[in-house]
Formats: sequence, C-alpha cells, structure tokens
Amino acid sequence: MSGAPARQGPATLPDAEVRARSVLKYRKRAAGYDATCGPTWPIRERTVAALRLQPGQRVLDVGCGTGLSLALLRDAVGESGLVFGFDQSPEMYASACARVTAAGWSNVLLYETPAQALRLPESVDALFFHYTHDILRSASAVSAVLACARPGAAVAVASIKYFPWWLAPLNPWVYLKNRGYNGAPGELRAPWDRIAPRLLDWHLTPVQFGMGYIGVGRVA
Repeated sequence: MSGAPARQGPATLPDAEVRARSVLKYRKRAAGYDATCGPTWPIRERTVAALRLQPGQRVLDVGCGTGLSLALLRDAVGESGLVFGFDQSPEMYASACARVTAAGWSNVLLYETPAQALRLPESVDALFFHYTHDILRSASAVSAVLACARPGAAVAVASIKYFPWWLAPLNPWVYLKNRGYNGAPGELRAPWDRIAPRLLDWHLTPVQFGMGYIGVGRVA
C-alpha cells in the first residue's frame, strides 16, 4: 500500500521485548487513558454487539485495559454469566480492578498476565478484542487466547489498520498514532492475518473511514 512507512522493525521483535515496550508505554498512559477513548466508544459498542452474547454465557475481554468494556460485556451476559479479563500492564490492571470493586461485580474475574501466559478456569463462549494490536501480531498470544475458548465460540475484533489506497498519504500518521500505544506498531496492512486463518466465517467491516476495522468470526 503506497503511503505506508517502510519501517516495520518493532513488529519483528521477540514477544518479551514487545511486551516490555508496551508496559512502559501504558505506565505513562494509564492515568489518562479513559479520557482518550471517546472517539472509539461507538466501535466498542458495535464490537460487543457483534458477539451476540446471551445471558449466562462466559466471555473473555482480551487485553481489558482499564476495564472500559466490562460493563457492556457484563450487561450482555447478565448476572448469571461470567466475564473474564486480563491485562499485562500493572497500572491498567489496577484501574480495571478498582472499577470492578467500585461496581460490586461478583461475576467479573480479572488477571494480571500477558496473553501468552493466560490460563482460565473454564472455557469461554466468546472472545472480545478491542484495540489489542500487539496481541494480534503475536502468534503465541493468539494461540493462548484461542485455547481459552470452546469450539465455535464467537470472536469479535476491533483495531487499527492503514487507510485504503485513496487515503494512503495519511498512513504515516496512522503508524505514529499506533506507535504511541503499542510495542509492535507496524504491520498495519492486514493486522488480522494471524487470527483470521484460525477462525470460521471471518468477515471485516471498515470503520473510521478505513483506518479501523471490526472483524467477526468463530473459533474453528
């Protein structure tokens, strides 16, 4: 795609280095993170809706951050359902835990762990990815997350990508925007290409004039 930066180096770094870079970035961003999420809130709601969650189901919030999606997911599965979430950033995880405690949710369970080390006590019926670019670019992270889901589980992914060709001159800005949050900010042409082949019925919907996407499928 013309207009995309040639520099893709961080995306080829070992997982441990990518995680270390990400943790440092979110250490600085955690306190003010929620205030930056207004523009993508409708995308968050659409991605949750795409899972078509039912009362009593179990859902995993992949890279849950400060827990902004937890209320939406919990509302969808109800009191009888179960919401799992995890994040590797101590600061983001602490914010999510504070949110759960303040709300008094007994059916929301959180873990402080990188995706690659994730283990859950039971399989989930749905996987929710909201702007988790580093996880999507790690084959080992994708494998660990998919292993937490039952066969046929719903998957919904929202994240950033490069603009289509007619807006390609803006792609250096997209790269820099992604670099501010992720340890592996490159590989934005098809950032879903490590999870999509492992799913059934995968399809994409562009959002934000093509700078983002919502992908939906089922665990094979």
